[in-house]
Amino acid sequence: MSAVAMLNHFPLYQRLSREEALSLSELSDIAPLLAAASRRRDVVHADAISYSRKVFIPLTQLCRDVCHYCTFAHPPRKGERAFLSPEEVLRIAEAGRKAGCKEALFTLGDKPELRYRAAREELAALGYETTISYLVAMAELVFRETGLFPHANPGLLEDADLAALRGVSLSQGIMLESVSERLCAKGGAHYGSPDKQPAARLDTIRRAGEHAIPFTSGILIGIGETREERIDSLLALRDLNDRYGHIQEIIVQNFRPKPGTRMAGWQAPPLEDHLWTIAVARLIFEPEMNIQAPPNLSPGDLEALVQAGINDWGGVSPVTPDHVNPEAPWPHLVRLAEATERAGKRLTERLAIYPSHARHALKWVDPKLRTALYDHIDADGWPREDSWCPGRSDVPPPRDVALIGRRAHASGPIERILNKALDAEPLAEAEIVRLFRARDAEFSAVCAAADDLRRRVNGDIVSYVVTRNINYTNICYFKCQFCAFSKGKLSENLRGRPYDLEMAEVAQRVKDAWQRGASEVCMQGGIHPSYTGDKYLQICRTVKEAVPEMHIHAFSPLEVWQGAKTLGVSVRDFLARLKDAGLGTLPGTAAEILDDEVRELLCADKIRTDEWLEVMRTAHQLGFRSTATIMFGHIDRYEHWARHLVRIRDLQAETGGFTEFVPLPFVHMEAPIYLKGRSRPGPTFRETILMHAVARLVLNPHITNIQASWVKLGPDGVAHCLDAGVNDLGGTLMDESISRAAGASHGQEMVPQRMEALILAAGRLPRQRTTLYGNPPAALRERSFAAAIEHASATPLRRQL
Repeated sequence: MSAVAMLNHFPLYQRLSREEALSLSELSDIAPLLAAASRRRDVVHADAISYSRKVFIPLTQLCRDVCHYCTFAHPPRKGERAFLSPEEVLRIAEAGRKAGCKEALFTLGDKPELRYRAAREELAALGYETTISYLVAMAELVFRETGLFPHANPGLLEDADLAALRGVSLSQGIMLESVSERLCAKGGAHYGSPDKQPAARLDTIRRAGEHAIPFTSGILIGIGETREERIDSLLALRDLNDRYGHIQEIIVQNFRPKPGTRMAGWQAPPLEDHLWTIAVARLIFEPEMNIQAPPNLSPGDLEALVQAGINDWGGVSPVTPDHVNPEAPWPHLVRLAEATERAGKRLTERLAIYPSHARHALKWVDPKLRTALYDHIDADGWPREDSWCPGRSDVPPPRDVALIGRRAHASGPIERILNKALDAEPLAEAEIVRLFRARDAEFSAVCAAADDLRRRVNGDIVSYVVTRNINYTNICYFKCQFCAFSKGKLSENLRGRPYDLEMAEVAQRVKDAWQRGASEVCMQGGIHPSYTGDKYLQICRTVKEAVPEMHIHAFSPLEVWQGAKTLGVSVRDFLARLKDAGLGTLPGTAAEILDDEVRELLCADKIRTDEWLEVMRTAHQLGFRSTATIMFGHIDRYEHWARHLVRIRDLQAETGGFTEFVPLPFVHMEAPIYLKGRSRPGPTFRETILMHAVARLVLNPHITNIQASWVKLGPDGVAHCLDAGVNDLGGTLMDESISRAAGASHGQEMVPQRMEALILAAGRLPRQRTTLYGNPPAALRERSFAAAIEHASATPLRRQL
């Protein structure tokens, strides 16, 4: 097969072998190569071309190496300090912070103290023995004082150096440049530079993998190497990444001759050669790899670099020059965005750690940096777009009014997925993940499609139920890491006192709820160590004795599972007993994320995914209806959300037992897992809206009601969700304890008048409903409105909305 034929049919997820890569060395027309590289890039990275907004901190420009193309490093100069002082470092970093930078790139020469006495003396005066120890201190200083995330490029490193830097820098890097030993011989670009020995550089990259350090590397082309040596360099990096998975980007940097160097008269590699190398790199590595080309080194050819398969521009500074290439100014970010858009892509900011590694922060990020990183990223590892968090009284970002209610322009892949969902064809996990990655116009398109579907299925009616929450105990022997509600010897012992309601108190609360027009009581609590299944049966009987007409919506699959186990009966038998005792429907809580990879860290002692599903399957088979929930935005990722939705969809297709789907964004403020620095502070606002919209699309046609939680989102957030597929606002609650314990500030009750005013303001028609979406008796509805007025006048301080 010819090289061109191979490229035209090259599988998107297959990697070039050495022989295949070498066969591309003499291509007369590189257009098929560039097209293959672009296709491969797009299958994972879609339309995003990323960059990091950084500030460049040249800690020292002394270096023991003498690379013949370099103008950054120089010998000691009379009257000039060898190192930046701590004050100078902070001054540069602070300027970067004020300019919106998130990365502090420390660049420096290799171990100058081994060559220059001036470096040794100045380090001693600063109180440090080595350049690396000073770098560690300065990186820690910058992070502590400015919040910028350090990225360090200090050259060859031993294990102790790598470990020390891991604790203060979000990522590290060293350019391999080339595996060519020839370049280190006399006459070569690296002659006289011990730190440029290929074996030594590969050893540093290997050690970084052993320390689980997100790492940057790459090659420098045009310094005398052959195309075969470039291929071997890329393959050496691939081998290391296959072993450790730590290389987060491959830079393909083009040599530029600089006046005053020994290579000043060399020719820079032609553009076609650079494009060839980028494209081959894209095909040598897996599609997920980030391939980068510095934009300031090819200022007139940015669109061509995109077409060759890059998905990243590297660090771009609005504050400091590229000290390694001072003759090549950074492009203005507006110009860079315009060039990226002309290439058909979207400029997207990232952090010093790429999303691919930020998604797995427990593995790749030191605990000292992890909390700050979590505060900066969404579930896909990209920087958060806003400061909004569920449960807080934050004002949501403004809506793009022009895009509400109509399908915005979307890319071909998104449009195909949306059409498939609207036609009720089951979406695959990868397609659902792609919807969660929607931004800008794609985001609007997803929301509009969900809203179109909502209108088709539900019309303009938005329903709600008058209910009272009765959390009968907050004592729990489970240790769920997201829960700030439970109390007791085995819980996390957060704010609030432990309690266990007497049955007389439960009965009184049920009676009060009925008098206030509630058609339902929603009852859940902690798993009290002394509770058995008999307790749950007693609770049901208590409610029915107090108010026989009251609908009981109670007991998550966890409580059902535990109740059956304590009585030594099957789940089916216990559910039958609950039904006889008056239980009406089940809440779909305790689901959290239906994926055991997440549950292992979030709620390790709780029921597993298959157990939750089995309880619901059995309940539905016995004639129970239930809700389904997802609690998202902590340690989970988009693929977990997709798997959760698929599992709910598939069970509903089997049983038809779910009445509604309820997204519950994680409220972080008092949650143990967040306070321990092991989770994000809830989903972003974009992710929260998308969860409702994507759920509407994925669950079509099986679940027709999508509910938004006013407790988690507040009235303004709920209003946004009504434009993204939501048709139900849940319960008025009367008493809400669980979200409040986690730090939510949106109140304990949404009275019917307030609920209906919110719905009308959104241009929809309110409808009070029962648990099973029927109409409540007229007398009960009237009582709910009258009681709200009476209750508000009697206890005005409870009107928290």
